[in-house]
Amino acid sequence: MCGRYSLGRSHLTQLSATLGQEFPPLAARYNIAPGQDVPCIRQDGSGYVLEQRHWGLIPPWARDTRFGQHTINARAETVADKPAFRSAFRRHRCLIPADGFYEWQTTPQGKQPWYFRLASGQDFAFAGLWEHWERPDQVVDSCTIIVRAANPLVNAVHDRMPVILDPADYVTWLDPAQQDPIFLQTLLQAYPEELMQAWPVSRAVNASRVDCPELIEPVG
Repeated sequence: MCGRYSLGRSHLTQLSATLGQEFPPLAARYNIAPGQDVPCIRQDGSGYVLEQRHWGLIPPWARDTRFGQHTINARAETVADKPAFRSAFRRHRCLIPADGFYEWQTTPQGKQPWYFRLASGQDFAFAGLWEHWERPDQVVDSCTIIVRAANPLVNAVHDRMPVILDPADYVTWLDPAQQDPIFLQTLLQAYPEELMQAWPVSRAVNASRVDCPELIEPVG
């Protein structure tokens, strides 16, 4: 799964270069957690839009917003078929900018968090989905992160990892005209382990209220 990640840079250098569009600066965040508003990039009629969305997807037919507590992630293997995700997978795909993510390893001393990032240190994008939920007294724009079986580097800590999209696939992923679920699932590959780095970090990341650069520093 993906339950925490970071975006500690204000400028989305790699995403801007790949999409050919500058995005406004963002506040640095080192402990982004489910239920918070997170930055997402989607395509609309005027180009690419960077906006904030609730992390925890709420489909239009959900009874209430509590539905999003169980949909922070969508499994790549079933995303095309699950009722909560199948419509968004065809029509409402987005990029979720990040520069690292956390996973927890079970040890005799308890859960040890690890931080994963690209070896290049660049920003990147998770494969995401978005939805719009509306009632007379409330409107929520939400999103989820797609996860899959981990590559060997991540698998040493956890058996699942978020889908980090190849930049060459950004434009295709965001194109609402592309609605072939079989083709779209071919884009949901495990990111190559040789292009990533990982190290253990402080357990302070366990508390979502803690948000500082020290969270991504190596320990031990």
